Amino acid sequence: MTDAYADPDVIRRLLNESRTWAFVGLGDNPGREVHAQARLMQQRGKRIIPVHPAGAEVLGEPGYRSLAELPDPSAVDVVGVYRRSEHAGAAVDEAIAAGARAVWLPLQVIDEAAARRARDAGLDVVMNRCPAVEWALRRH
Repeated sequence: MTDAYADPDVIRRLLNESRTWAFVGLGDNPGREVHAQARLMQQRGKRIIPVHPAGAEVLGEPGYRSLAELPDPSAVDVVGVYRRSEHAGAAVDEAIAAGARAVWLPLQVIDEAAARRARDAGLDVVMNRCPAVEWALRRH
């Protein structure tokens, strides 16, 4: 994989200017990495939206079973795709259909074809990067 989906300017803009992050894969298990990343974004002033088949409330926010169920999916700035690589493409396609502005695939979640589809649809794409690490590196 190349760094084609790790543009420092895109990363900086998404971390600094976004307001709402939907986290696909965010359930009520605080032991999962997605939980820590969502909590970090909340601490940084972002609104988070849990998206998980259980649809449970997480970190004080109501959960949804899919991006299609969101009351206003166009309000989502970034969709964090915390699913295994083999399932990431479906989540990326759902983000495109929902009108999200960007997708962020964390460390070891790699789907080049899905990233191309998102970019071709006009979304910003970050792949194989950790928001917490990028936040620390960029000294926000």
